[in-house]
Amino acid sequence: RNQTKATVQNREDCLLKYLLFFSNLLFTVLGLVVLALGLWGLINKESFAQEKIGQITTDPMLVFVVLGLVLSILCLSGCVGALRENCCLLQVFSATVLVLVAAQVLAAIVAYSFQGQIEGYLRSGMLAAMVHYQDDLDLRFITDEIQIGLQCCGADNYRDWEVNMYYNCSAPGVLSCGVPATCCVDPLENGTVWNSQCGVGSQQLDEFSAQSVIFLGGCLGGMSRWIEQHTGLIGAVGINQQQLGHNHEVERHLLDISNFFYKSKTEKLGVQNYSAPLS
Repeated sequence: RNQTKATVQNREDCLLKYLLFFSNLLFTVLGLVVLALGLWGLINKESFAQEKIGQITTDPMLVFVVLGLVLSILCLSGCVGALRENCCLLQVFSATVLVLVAAQVLAAIVAYSFQGQIEGYLRSGMLAAMVHYQDDLDLRFITDEIQIGLQCCGADNYRDWEVNMYYNCSAPGVLSCGVPATCCVDPLENGTVWNSQCGVGSQQLDEFSAQSVIFLGGCLGGMSRWIEQHTGLIGAVGINQQQLGHNHEVERHLLDISNFFYKSKTEKLGVQNYSAPLS
């Protein structure tokens, strides 16, 4: 009976070990992909050139590099620790995961508590990105992704694009009084060709005429709706984190994994504790 129980226990140990190994291996690969994407962005923009190296700390691609590096190292430690049943590596991995989870929850609680101030920062940041839309490829990419993802145009409405010197109605050129193509309801002609000038002259249209061409709503409204939809989740996570702070249930569970591997390994090796004789 004890032998059957030990066999079941060993199977559970093996399952837990390889589950932890393969899950961390997956995230290690993901971290390397993010790291490679960040390095590709920096190299492609020649951010390591002597004349640009001083501005590299403000490059958004650096976020991908740091995130990918941290994720790769963290998950690699969990991967190797699970495979080698290394108690030290698993404890470092568990403690780091707990710190990161606590930091994310704290950031969510702060965002929930200061929604008004954050909305002001978002508006000023969005307008600043619109001003430098043509000058900074990173800001242009981020702005386009926001407008496509939220199906919006500008900060508060589509006429906010007048802050950009190229889209201002007093500016010369074809872009005058227009909006970027990512504001368009259907920027693809015949579903295949990207029409980069689909938003030309949109600021001169009234809302009734413009609604068939571009998105009328601003992106700040879409962001606010997203926050409102997730406030319940953020609040619930904050409450759960307070409860975790009292009972440390997650911490014990993660550290039990490492202790469990250590105990299993010492039993296999036949390690025995003894006291040295006094001389």
